[in-house]
Amino acid sequence: MTKQPAHAPHLLSVEAALAQTAEEVTQRYRTYVNPGIVAQMQLVGFNKRFVRAQGTTVYDDRGDPYLDLLGAFGALNLGHNPPEVLRAVQQAMDQPNLLQASLGAAAAALAHNLAALLPGDLSRTFFCNSGAEAVEGALKFARAATGRPVFAYCKGAFHGKSYGALSVTGREKYRAPFQPLLPDTREIAYGDPDALEQVLKARDVAAFIVEPIQGEGGVVLPPDGYLREAEALCHQYGTLLIVDEIQTGLGRCGTLFAFEREGIVPDIVCLAKSLGGGIMPIGAFTTTPAIWDQVLGGMERSQLHTSTFGGNTLACVAGIAAINAILDKQLPQRALTIGEHLKAGLAQAAAKHPELIDDVRGRGLMIGIAFHIPNSDRNRGIGSTLHHLGEEYIGSMVAGELMNHHHMITAYTLNNPAVIRIEPPLILTEQEADDTIAAFSEVLERIKNPLGLAVSSGKTMIATAVGRVVDKAKRNR
Repeated sequence: MTKQPAHAPHLLSVEAALAQTAEEVTQRYRTYVNPGIVAQMQLVGFNKRFVRAQGTTVYDDRGDPYLDLLGAFGALNLGHNPPEVLRAVQQAMDQPNLLQASLGAAAAALAHNLAALLPGDLSRTFFCNSGAEAVEGALKFARAATGRPVFAYCKGAFHGKSYGALSVTGREKYRAPFQPLLPDTREIAYGDPDALEQVLKARDVAAFIVEPIQGEGGVVLPPDGYLREAEALCHQYGTLLIVDEIQTGLGRCGTLFAFEREGIVPDIVCLAKSLGGGIMPIGAFTTTPAIWDQVLGGMERSQLHTSTFGGNTLACVAGIAAINAILDKQLPQRALTIGEHLKAGLAQAAAKHPELIDDVRGRGLMIGIAFHIPNSDRNRGIGSTLHHLGEEYIGSMVAGELMNHHHMITAYTLNNPAVIRIEPPLILTEQEADDTIAAFSEVLERIKNPLGLAVSSGKTMIATAVGRVVDKAKRNR
């Protein structure tokens, strides 16, 4: 038997990892993961220890239930731990999961299913592990297929934070520290076909990448017909149209793919998030045989773009089960019906507080609540402080109020922190939608301005910290 060295590190077992207290998780996250996120979570009482989840509900370490209205940014269309997906993964547990010296049966089947559901000639799929990877692959394919150097993208867009995806993401806060990014990118206004045409006229744009609805931009909907006009312009000028369905796809916006509403056929479609059924990480982009063959056609070029874990058996089986469950449960139609009910109720509550809410918008179960940001002409003083507070933190503070006073999980959108997103699992019930409307109404009645909100959030932060100390003392008795 090999003797363990005296200086061997203490390693946590799986059992010990799952049994950690909230304090232990917080301390280890601060020390070994990301201290800034710990500080942000503690600010609004988000540093809770959740230990169980099912459907639309998660439970903390005290046994208290919380309604998940965030849905992992659109990754939980079927809710937490959907039994259909778990059963499928369990069925495949004895299959080879990673075996490059073979053709993956699950990958072949999932690609077949996507081809059957997507319009036109969209029938060749590359599998990867995330949305950002799907975007990276789509950009590479567009350059290789067209021989053009430029990418066009929209102000407010979010396509990921890896290098290429970040180069076509429209928020400077995320871009600035990593400059220079990819050269030859052009930012245009979202929803403006004239702006798009001005960029395309040079005929050097490989692809225009666009979201059917800007999720992280603040749940922004383009004018009706925008995607049809974009498709026509891309065809006219020889540019490929990449539609990013990573957040909008697989039923969230009332159709299986959000672009279906306008009857277009993109050249490349990117998917991820809910494709894995909330169980396995998986991303994908699908294109036409003509474009695929220009890039990976023939044996010599067939491995120019690869991924070690892409197309693994467990992830693809989860994808097969997730899509079938979404269709069997008719979740796109459900998202549209429940979403309209929820949006109408939230809008009615918001109309009573025009000083707080600028807009309630969205489609299906992708809803954004845009808060009013106070203006300030002063460079210093409380006006300037309130403006910065509102711009960067009002969304997270309102989310904190909903979490700590109503046990409802929400968050702001990454490119627009003044917008709260409502993206629950598509299995949300009408009663849960009504509970959400009632909670939102109560928060608006109680919080009249950003300063009051800040004071309330500060109290929450103090109460959360004190509560944890008291709980720890009780356990140590």
